Amino acid sequence: MVAERGAPQDGVERGTVSLPARDTATGEFLTGDLAGLDNRDGLVVFVHGSGSSRHSPRNRAVASGLNRAGFATLLMDLLTPAEHTSDERTGRLRFDIELLTVRVLGVLDWVAEHPGLRERRLGLFGASTGAAAALGAAVRRPGRVSAVVSRGGRPDLAVDRPELVRVPTLLVVGARDREVLELNERVAGRIPADNEVHRIPGATHLFEEEGALEQVTRAAGAWFAHYLAEPTATSS
Repeated sequence: MVAERGAPQDGVERGTVSLPARDTATGEFLTGDLAGLDNRDGLVVFVHGSGSSRHSPRNRAVASGLNRAGFATLLMDLLTPAEHTSDERTGRLRFDIELLTVRVLGVLDWVAEHPGLRERRLGLFGASTGAAAALGAAVRRPGRVSAVVSRGGRPDLAVDRPELVRVPTLLVVGARDREVLELNERVAGRIPADNEVHRIPGATHLFEEEGALEQVTRAAGAWFAHYLAEPTATSS
């Protein structure tokens, strides 16, 4: 791990981190922002999609809310700088779900190698096409991911079938985002694990309406609080 700022805690530096894009031969790195390491309620990894990055204002707003709610967060770029530049021209890589899924797996494996992170229960927060990659990663790392939340996601694009999803999954969709809402409802009907389609009243696809993103944050926080919280020890 390469740390660009911040002080170490539990063997992990807070701030900006870099990790190798292991599926490339170019030696390029992926960049992420760690926050909330003082919090103990689990780690939420954000999975961006559709041309977005760790600088997404909507995902950063949700991450800040989750930090205040007691979670650590990791917002990762899933494309290298060169890939991001290419994707801005072509729009091709943002729909390469297999590539995005493999990159998420690399992030999960990286987290599993680091004291201070690997002990935490892990959640994935996927947006847009990133939701498909989040579900695929949860399928391929059984037992590693404890919960998934999708915001305006396209879980129908996942390479792995919904019937293979074994982690609790919350699908948050704007009530006025009718096409995406229908797609999410179809996928939810095929997921055997605990799941819910949570509709944000009056919201469209980007949740730009007043208060909509705050409702997304509250719903995600409640879902992660339920599934990522450490079990309370009971006396005999």
